[in-house]
Amino acid sequence: MRDMSFGQYYPTASPIHKLDARVKILLSVLYIVFIFFVPSYVGYFVTLLFITAVFMIGKIPMRAMLKSVKGILFLLIFMAALNVLFYKEGKVLVDWWIIRITDKGIDFAIKMALRLLFLVMGASVLTLTTSPMELTDGIESLLSPLKLIKIPVHDFALAMSITLRFIPTLMEETDKIIMAQKARGSSFDTGGPIAKIKALIPVLIPLFTSAFRKSYELADALDARCYNATKNRTRMKVMKPTWRDVIAFFVMAAFITFICLDKWYFHGLDALLVEFVRSII
Repeated sequence: MRDMSFGQYYPTASPIHKLDARVKILLSVLYIVFIFFVPSYVGYFVTLLFITAVFMIGKIPMRAMLKSVKGILFLLIFMAALNVLFYKEGKVLVDWWIIRITDKGIDFAIKMALRLLFLVMGASVLTLTTSPMELTDGIESLLSPLKLIKIPVHDFALAMSITLRFIPTLMEETDKIIMAQKARGSSFDTGGPIAKIKALIPVLIPLFTSAFRKSYELADALDARCYNATKNRTRMKVMKPTWRDVIAFFVMAAFITFICLDKWYFHGLDALLVEFVRSII
């Protein structure tokens, strides 16, 4: 659990860190939306190059990218297995008892796993390159039109920021509790599934207790500093778009254009690539 990178901030002086938080949030949303429109393996390869280049420009170590992948590895395998077993269209490759595996099922499972993989990697870039305070200000600025209908935008943005910040904190707390329980002789790796679930009870109870205690301490700290969500609050750093943000928008526009061409004009570049290879051979 301590290998999870989502929700952590990696401070460094990079062009991506210097982008406007609002721009990074909008670009992340566009990336997450259009990643579901990638139709071909060529498109996924280009997406891999794109997200890897973002990590390199952001001066984020590849270790952080691998950590984000490691955290969802079980979910990827589980989701891929379900898609392989229950997707019935296409040419049948294996037909035994209740198991029916098709070529389209395998193709669909791989693409769904890649989508989830790149989605988590893209979301990790946002949290790794944006501090919780910048994230709060960016969300509040983007949702500011909702203030006209009396929605507490600042409270909502602050709650989201605190939630993201507490993800790595709770993971570290969980790891400490597990190590303390192991030092007292508890075992979490032996026995069947029911025994392992029962072994987690001594971890969950102190974890919830610690989470509630930290939330009360945070609320008291905010109250002691007279923190409130009045509309006249000022900021030490005023967000202003720069030329870096314009370049980032053009880069994302080029990436989205490629996805749209791949899906609606070329109808998947895989077939064109196969034909090209056959013509060469």
